[in-house]
Amino acid sequence: MPRIGIDVTAAVTQGGGIGRYTRELVQALIQADQNNQYRLFHARPAAMQHVPDAIPHAPNVTHHQSALNSRWLYRLWFRLRLPLPVQWWTGKLDLFHSPDFVLPPMSGRIPSLLTVHDLSFVHYPETFTPALVSYLNRVVPRSVRRATHILADSQATRQDLIQLWDVPKEKITVLLSGVHERFQPVTEEQTLAAVRKKYDLGVAPYLLSLSTIHPRKNYQMLIRAFRPLADRFPHNLVIGGGKGWLYEDVFAEVEQQGLAGRVLFIGFVDDADLPALYSEASLFVFPSLYEGFGLPLLEAMACGVPVVSSNASSLPEVAGKAARLLNPEVQHQWTRTINDLLIDSKARVKMIAAGYRQARVFTWERAAVKLLEVYDNLL
Repeated sequence: MPRIGIDVTAAVTQGGGIGRYTRELVQALIQADQNNQYRLFHARPAAMQHVPDAIPHAPNVTHHQSALNSRWLYRLWFRLRLPLPVQWWTGKLDLFHSPDFVLPPMSGRIPSLLTVHDLSFVHYPETFTPALVSYLNRVVPRSVRRATHILADSQATRQDLIQLWDVPKEKITVLLSGVHERFQPVTEEQTLAAVRKKYDLGVAPYLLSLSTIHPRKNYQMLIRAFRPLADRFPHNLVIGGGKGWLYEDVFAEVEQQGLAGRVLFIGFVDDADLPALYSEASLFVFPSLYEGFGLPLLEAMACGVPVVSSNASSLPEVAGKAARLLNPEVQHQWTRTINDLLIDSKARVKMIAAGYRQARVFTWERAAVKLLEVYDNLL
């Protein structure tokens, strides 16, 4: 039975983003495969970071935790470059997969698989802290060179790897994300009311956006685009997601536009609450400057919400023809499109139907089957 190691640190320590990607993919993988032995490794999470029940249990799965947290472990591996192999924790491996940009040291000549979600830090370095850009520009290219094979979240990321870093195209496989079956319209009034109460949303209708708050998500533009809409409609703008970095200007924009009480920052949203939060939204709006994939678009569609999205990077691949796609830097287009859709119920109904069809194309089961093919080829 081949022994496959997977770094699930992000799954255990990050609620959203790559953490949720890793949880969903590994869960689907374990359900699909009983022929390989999976050794799931993670750094020790801090109490405040720990995501409960993040790692699946199965007869062919073992769990391996480092006594060090990720900050210290990565410092040893990537700053001091100590050759402390991941097998020190997992035991012997036949293949190792890192779903989060960087490869740890490994002993022996085993094949390695690395997931690169995006190259946003290359395209938009000004939207990151200088220290983070410096770290990523050192460590990620080195991991890409070391990896036997690369997984990219989208064709857009694959093209970035080829064009920006000269990665051979045959070294890269596109593995599309999926939408969990729990994402479907929520109609139970009690559930919807409970989520509104939990996140202090009141009774007003709302537009929803969801992502960690940092400059690349382009929330300042969205807040400015919302300013004239706030005068015409009763809707609030609800922004869900934890604080990332360089987020102060986003909060300041609300004050500058006189939108206190109309733009609501609700922080990180628990996975269990997402379907109801999506379902209550009149529109889902996603103005990001750059994305490796854009899973929230599909989750919103699966919950029956019309989507207005940026047309940048991978997002047209994800949205297909089911969303309204706009230039993320042309503010008046966002104001006009949102205005028109709030008025035109027939257009929203058509978009909802198209969104259901689009979301059904992407499943974690399909992603797991394709990942198993990649594993088999490498083994």
